[in-house]
Amino acid sequence: MKFDFDLIIAGAGPVGLSVARLLAQRSATRALSVALVDQHAITPVGDPRTLTLSYGSRMLLEPLGWPDAATPIQCIHISQRGHFGRMLIDCRAHDLPALGYAVPYGALMRALTGNIGTIGSVRHLKRATARAPVQDAHGVTLPIETERGPQQLRARLLIHAAGGSSARASIEGARYSGRDYQQSALLGLVRVEMPRPCWAWERFTREGPLALLPVGGMRAADYALVWCGAPNDAQRRMACCDDALLAELGARFGQRMGRFIAIERRAVYALRLQRVEPCVQGRVTVIGNAAQTLHPVAGQGLNLGLRDAYALVDALAHAGPTPAALARFARRRRRDRTLTITMTDWLARAFSTRRAERFAPLYGAAFTLLECLPPAKRALVRQMMFGCRR
Repeated sequence: MKFDFDLIIAGAGPVGLSVARLLAQRSATRALSVALVDQHAITPVGDPRTLTLSYGSRMLLEPLGWPDAATPIQCIHISQRGHFGRMLIDCRAHDLPALGYAVPYGALMRALTGNIGTIGSVRHLKRATARAPVQDAHGVTLPIETERGPQQLRARLLIHAAGGSSARASIEGARYSGRDYQQSALLGLVRVEMPRPCWAWERFTREGPLALLPVGGMRAADYALVWCGAPNDAQRRMACCDDALLAELGARFGQRMGRFIAIERRAVYALRLQRVEPCVQGRVTVIGNAAQTLHPVAGQGLNLGLRDAYALVDALAHAGPTPAALARFARRRRRDRTLTITMTDWLARAFSTRRAERFAPLYGAAFTLLECLPPAKRALVRQMMFGCRR
């Protein structure tokens, strides 16, 4: 039977690009032919988000393209506003150069896109929108809309790596479970009076987590802000003047780095959990944002998607572009997906409800206990950096 490609990857974000590049690198003999369906005309480098990549994700990405703009995170300070208990995670205690990295979305996209157009086994289809696929016993047909009109691509397997309605239609009968956190994240770039190089901060408040990530290099005074709260509060903060917003931010965060003296590049994103089960059906799989969308607390979303990408390419290397490879991939990823999604969801809810005030002393005691039990703390940190590999 004639196929246009061995694989179709719908979605050219960091996870989809990683799959395409990994496939090209891992092919020992004939590279699998890949259609990379990209809804954008050019690489979206102006996205205001700053991504948190774990040290484990750097190990996966470095052979593919690592951005020069990545700022190492060597210490993470975790606390809760108005209550005792804090936890400090230092990379030196884990014999690592960094726990993770703060990376501008555009910088990562530039690094991964790189020379993708010169890889002979990859056909990069830009300004193309995927529709609902149709699979049969032999392959998958994916209708796409392009500037030249509708087309149909035929392949042995389809990998859906982007969210949206087309991803939801990829697996017939899939269960889409989720949760509206009734929160929005205010993003921005803030400057502080007394920076601590390579420190990241996660501060739990009654309305939601507040994170500051170091950006701009080892000596910069700039931090990426992720401030989660009620949607109305996020919109109010989006609209208010700089001085008022910085004063409110200082009241929530405290004086650990002096005053907040400037803010720019504000944006607001709604927050919710969405999970797809099963993530594989026959010749189709969903990974990354198509499979799970997580709350930004602890910065696990993209790291989980990159582990999806690596495990999928490993399964394809062992079993080829077959349904058996996708089934192998699903079995291998089940435990890590479940644990990471459950942990992130719990953190998002535990510290962001009225009940959080009642349990705050218990959470503070848990932070203190982890500080006193290095093996337990080490196990938690390794899960955050590398996931569950079994």
